Amino acid sequence: MNAMPALSTRARQTALLSVYGGRVPRYTSYPPATQFTPTVDDDVYAGWLSELPVDQPVSLYVHVPFCHRLCWFCGCHSRVVRREDSIHQYTGLLCEELALVEARLPAKLKATQIHFGGGTPNLLSVDDISVLFGAMRQVFRVPDGAQIAAEIDPASLTPEWVRAAAFHGLSRASLGVQDLSPDVQAAVNRSESFETVAGAVGLLRAQGVDSVNFDLMYGLPRQTAAGIQQTLDRLLTLRPDRLALFGYAHVPWMKPHQKLIDEHELPGAEARLEQSESAAERLVAEGYIRIGLDHFALPDDSLARAAATGDMTRGFQGYSAGGPETLLGFGVSAIGQLPGGFVQNEASDLAWRTRIAGGRLAITRGVAASARDRLLGDVIKRLMCDFDVDLAETAAWRGEPGVVSSYQSEQLADLERDGLIVLEGSRIKVTPVGRPFVRSIAAVFDDYFAPAPARHAAAV
Repeated sequence: MNAMPALSTRARQTALLSVYGGRVPRYTSYPPATQFTPTVDDDVYAGWLSELPVDQPVSLYVHVPFCHRLCWFCGCHSRVVRREDSIHQYTGLLCEELALVEARLPAKLKATQIHFGGGTPNLLSVDDISVLFGAMRQVFRVPDGAQIAAEIDPASLTPEWVRAAAFHGLSRASLGVQDLSPDVQAAVNRSESFETVAGAVGLLRAQGVDSVNFDLMYGLPRQTAAGIQQTLDRLLTLRPDRLALFGYAHVPWMKPHQKLIDEHELPGAEARLEQSESAAERLVAEGYIRIGLDHFALPDDSLARAAATGDMTRGFQGYSAGGPETLLGFGVSAIGQLPGGFVQNEASDLAWRTRIAGGRLAITRGVAASARDRLLGDVIKRLMCDFDVDLAETAAWRGEPGVVSSYQSEQLADLERDGLIVLEGSRIKVTPVGRPFVRSIAAVFDDYFAPAPARHAAAV
């Protein structure tokens, strides 16, 4: 396809959808999770834990796989639970998992970031929160000022939960909102009013939670660009510190409950592009800094500052303002990142419980990262974070030989010809036209990538 300078940026992006809008990994890790295998198991994990540097901090991720309702769009490992005793038992097993990890660590490491994901972490009881934080502080040194974040369902948030979480240091809350249109909400089985969201924001800010973020989606059934603007009309009155605008990933072969969504009501590729780009333009006009693929932050937010200085990173919790390279995951399906590679816990709730109760680490798959994997991971991360990477500098920093094969050189030439990137020697700069296609650009450097219709989510 020839470059089309006479067309507007949006028109050029639309014209390129058929070429670069296919299914590619999300690149929250490299190698991506599709490369995880059972060859990395609990014994491998135990060895990697024992080799962690004692002078370097770590991040912790705690997965809470419970919800009060089944949202049909959900791509997470979660299930509906009605019994509080099941959640309480799960908390006890998380404490046991922490003890199992403690026995393999070389020292009591410092944990400077803790993230609770789900599911719905605010389904933990006040007692569960206290027990869990006590167990984490038994195993790790959690300094004052540690960044503690949680994903929250506004519909089930209570004042008691916020007070307890804030007491233990909650500093950032991400509220799942998706879309405020009743028609869209009915199509995905998630009813939530603006008043509910506003009430949750009020509770959090009243308890001193420094950062309040909204998670929104585009590409949902019955969703329109105009409807997303109406959602923003209301949400922006609350002045969130950050917003994330995620593209809905319709992967019913992986998440069978998504079959409850009427595929005929899903917007097509051009409509998805219009939804995401018009929302981005609105947020920038409202004073937010556009960050990475799908995040927006106020100028004084730590993520905006990190983006400006090149210190932003990307992992399984999305974009963040730097932080430790090592991530230790706890709970069902939790993923961790260590110098040796990536690991993932058992994804079945029952199987995870059985392994932990039996005194075994729950890691059942992962991937060891080679030197080339780490080099390519750096290239992909900088593209996803900065839209700019110098291949020669990155290779030199890693002490590795050149990055680009002759085949990749041809692909890069095609990307430049189509206006998605600019090549300046060994440097790659993603253009405004190429920004929505950055995952497809990153895929050029993915040694494992093989296009498949039922494997990844759409690039845009």
